[in-house]
Amino acid sequence: MKKDKLYLDPSQPVGKRVEDLVSRMTLEEKVAQLGSIWGFELLEKRSFSFEKAMNRIKNGIGHITRIAGQGDLTPVEVAETANAIQKFLVESTRLGIPAIVHDECCAGFTARQATCFPQAIGLSSTWDPEIVEEMTSVIRTQMRAVGVHQGLSPVLDVTTDPRWGRTEETFGEDPYLISQIGVSYVRGLQGKDLKDGVAATGKHFVGYGNSEGGMNWAPAHIPFRELHEVFLLPFEAAIKEAHLASIMNAYHEIDGVPCGSSRELLTEILRDQIGFDSVVVSDYWTLGFLFGYHRIAKDKKETARLALQAGLDVELPEADFYGKSLHEAIEGGEIEESIVDLAVSRILRMKFLLGLFEAPYVNIKDIPAVFDTRDPRNLACKIAQESIVLLKNKDNVLPLKKNIKSIAVIGPNADSSRNLFGDYSYPSQLEEAPEFVESTGKSEGVEILSEVSQMLKEGEEAIARAYVPTKSIFEAIKDKVSPETKVRYAKGCDVMGGSEDGFKEAVELARKSEVAVVVAGGKSGLRIDCTCGESRDRAWLDLPGKQGELVKAIYETGVPVIVILINGRPYSIKWISEHVGSILEAWLPGEEGGSGVADVIFGDYNPGGKLPISFPQTVGQIPVYYYHKPSGGRSMWTGSYVEITPKPLFPFGHGLSYTEYEYSNLEISQKEVEITGDVDISVDIENVGKYAGDEVVQLYVHDAYSNVTRPVKELKGFKRVSLEPGEKKRIIFTLFMTQLGFYNRDMEFVVEPGIIEVMIGSSSEDIRLTGSFNIVGKTMEISKTKTFFSRVRERHF
Repeated sequence: MKKDKLYLDPSQPVGKRVEDLVSRMTLEEKVAQLGSIWGFELLEKRSFSFEKAMNRIKNGIGHITRIAGQGDLTPVEVAETANAIQKFLVESTRLGIPAIVHDECCAGFTARQATCFPQAIGLSSTWDPEIVEEMTSVIRTQMRAVGVHQGLSPVLDVTTDPRWGRTEETFGEDPYLISQIGVSYVRGLQGKDLKDGVAATGKHFVGYGNSEGGMNWAPAHIPFRELHEVFLLPFEAAIKEAHLASIMNAYHEIDGVPCGSSRELLTEILRDQIGFDSVVVSDYWTLGFLFGYHRIAKDKKETARLALQAGLDVELPEADFYGKSLHEAIEGGEIEESIVDLAVSRILRMKFLLGLFEAPYVNIKDIPAVFDTRDPRNLACKIAQESIVLLKNKDNVLPLKKNIKSIAVIGPNADSSRNLFGDYSYPSQLEEAPEFVESTGKSEGVEILSEVSQMLKEGEEAIARAYVPTKSIFEAIKDKVSPETKVRYAKGCDVMGGSEDGFKEAVELARKSEVAVVVAGGKSGLRIDCTCGESRDRAWLDLPGKQGELVKAIYETGVPVIVILINGRPYSIKWISEHVGSILEAWLPGEEGGSGVADVIFGDYNPGGKLPISFPQTVGQIPVYYYHKPSGGRSMWTGSYVEITPKPLFPFGHGLSYTEYEYSNLEISQKEVEITGDVDISVDIENVGKYAGDEVVQLYVHDAYSNVTRPVKELKGFKRVSLEPGEKKRIIFTLFMTQLGFYNRDMEFVVEPGIIEVMIGSSSEDIRLTGSFNIVGKTMEISKTKTFFSRVRERHF
């Protein structure tokens, strides 16, 4: 190392290293750091091409896009490619700046042999932040092992409209629950030190899940106060509580300004107000959409200027606008080079924090120990179990006995392993990749996906089973029952489509059986035949295709029916909820989902999941969510719609169990609490049934009177508690008054004196105990001292 190259000296402060390196860079080298390139563009027959690298990244590069997720390279091939790219950058470019390799990890690292966990909506159904952090620790280990440094998750969008296809990628409707799960996600992914961690990317900033008509990329109409109190909260919590390393903009617009070009959002609110000091990356092709979709600029140079001045540091997935056009705009005086320097400094700072200059390569020998091993699969199964929500269980039909004489397993998702996965899981991404790459005209990508393209001719099920060994629910049920039990299968109908040709066989099998398990729902992905996932928005929320009719036909046989839902969004299943005895919501439970569902069906695991989003009775109720204002949730003066009540079919926080829990002995430690103080809220919870199980104790509050209208209830604490039959525990919530802030009429974030009503329950509607306390003192502005979470602990008797 040359002594004058301060930036190569790891003993120097990061700020000085960044300053030194920027001072040495040419304009071409600076612009290169603002862009990215697809990993497959640097390959020739699945191997790194020095010639292509010299042609495309000779001035360096900021990011490398999806070496693993956009192809079928093995983990060893991914690592070898990453090492070769870094070697080129370190040894064959003038300044030797390594690249950040990024990929997707919404429900697991999207890579061959990586663990496919339940989709995000299932993660939040666990109400278990600790297990989410454990999961993302596994993802971190797997990503780092092959040379990936940034994950494009978590999704921190608040959504109350399940018509939106990306509902499944979110943690639901409640900003408190989203914040807690999101913070745990970030902590696990980033680790204690980014030198060993993966930079998490909070997305999509901001309000993306609140679009017109539930349609992807449509405008969001969000008042300023609601934007701050609801939609910004999970991002702010992740930044301040978990030191979130990166932010990704949203595609949509708010009040006429697309988020990717909004200086108000990306600089004034995100940086100046919230205090975020790291890198903002574009959602894929954001700049192209600013230009061609939103039409807010006349050419590429103006588009680049708008985005860069707004605070968008990196263009993903490839440098189109932040390339030649940006260079020309700087040279022409349309953009000040100092703005470029600021963005470059942020990117370089992240590279130093990630330890890329000291350790740009990975050890290939470490890979087998972290991919496709038993412990991560066991964790995937545990999360799948915890995520399953028992919506209904009339007459305790569930759990079934393993020695039952016969079972009919019916439905389009009953013997599908593919449909257990979400849209940003590896199988779904892989099946979409050949079509996408071919549309780009990039021959290198087509080349490395030739085997996948060939396999797709056999169908998507072949892709899923070849790349992620997974049992279907039907297969898992067969493995679970006694040797004497007859397990029969009939598909009945497809996920979509109008054919009822399979009904006759399904009905006959049901009549021959003691019970019928109907596995219904959707198919998640980005392709046109999917019912949920990105850009797969729905106008109706009933079961897709003919599945509703199939359930009715099975029900009319008189055989007890159990419905298992495999889907990424709440459904309006009013008829099913009124007629079918037992309903399980399993979401998109991942590679161990079949086993997890079977464990619940037969009582090897007692379901304890709770809904993170309300289920509407009908699509006409949307939005239906629990924390509405006093004037919301009803039609004055009659209260109801003409046809139905405004209540949800299943409320936020709902989830039953095979056992029963008794709540008692609510105690509030103080009746009067200073504005700067806190209060302990304690409750006893006892398992009074026959099965061991988990209950989620939920704390809600309501500000009785305030300067502006406040929600009828707000979640301010929760605890998933495990209890043996007859066991009792005491749960103590420490509620901080600085959690109770809101924006008053002057848009000051304050806590006011007044009465706070306390509600403890098993769901937002199933409130078991109530009380209150009084905040005393003078109104206080607390924007610099806000608290995000209660402290919760449990005490054994």
